[in-house]
Amino acid sequence: MKIYHYLITPTARETAPESQLPDLVLAGTLKPETMVWTDGMAQWTPAGQVLPQLFSKTASAPPPLPPSTGGQRSHVIDFEIHGDDMQMVEVELDPGETVIAEAGGMCFMEEGIEFETKMGDGSAPVSGFMGALKAIGSRVLTGESIFMTHFTNRGAGRKAKVAFAAPYPGKIVPLNLAELGGEVLCEKDAFLCAAFGTSVGIAFNKKLGVGFFGGEGFILQRLRGDGLAFVHAGGTIVRRELKGETLRVDTGCLVGMTTGIQYDIQRAGNLKSMFFGGEGLFLATLRGHGTVWLQSLPFSRMADRIIAHAPSSGGSATGEGSVLGGIGRMFDGN
Repeated sequence: MKIYHYLITPTARETAPESQLPDLVLAGTLKPETMVWTDGMAQWTPAGQVLPQLFSKTASAPPPLPPSTGGQRSHVIDFEIHGDDMQMVEVELDPGETVIAEAGGMCFMEEGIEFETKMGDGSAPVSGFMGALKAIGSRVLTGESIFMTHFTNRGAGRKAKVAFAAPYPGKIVPLNLAELGGEVLCEKDAFLCAAFGTSVGIAFNKKLGVGFFGGEGFILQRLRGDGLAFVHAGGTIVRRELKGETLRVDTGCLVGMTTGIQYDIQRAGNLKSMFFGGEGLFLATLRGHGTVWLQSLPFSRMADRIIAHAPSSGGSATGEGSVLGGIGRMFDGN
């Protein structure tokens, strides 16, 4: 069996038998541009030229998960999304059904809906002090409140509705987790609400480069279940299906992805492009088989521009229609 040498940095290399190369590709360690060498080769050559079968775009995607034999675990809810840029999702609950949401996200609720603030999403019973401590820790790491609100239809014999509003301009995206392999990873503040039975946890980025420069840090939110979940992101949302190809995106524009996607980062071109191109120092590299959601206006970008143009922060008050605007603000308190 051949032994391959591959570069992990310009001055460091690793070795692996040929049988382990597919696993290195799946892990994102071995890429088409990675330089490799083995006995019989005249010089170091990109892996994509030496082993094209490992990076074939026609490689088959993994089969869907087998259907659950115990029936759907999450509550089955109906919904309707209202609005265009400042959206809200209206969830209709049958008697006894529950939807979970981040604290403070509710917009209105009809008669018969009762809510209770609980620690965690309720997808699994919390056992003992250590279980409660673990649940609190995962919520703190994602920057969310340690509590979630459970809205339940307690009305007798009739449906009732509860609505949740988007926190800033953008779109609300419904995710049917049963059709997406049962799990989606998303940016840590994207979750809005979900059917009861959905697990809202955390996932760690294992690569240091992704953690430091990937835009989302080391912590992502993990949504698991077989029901509906709703996430929110800024601007326009684009859904892309990857079938083995590679997609490079701005690190802040990634909203979520299914588990078949490998997430890594790479430099944004040469040094001149990195520092003066306006696209940041690094780009996110997505490859594999699965679904990716991208946003056109990350909240951090929008907030930076608002702060930069705020007169109180030294920005210019342009476009207000009057050369006396500044004088007027002295009298009206603005």
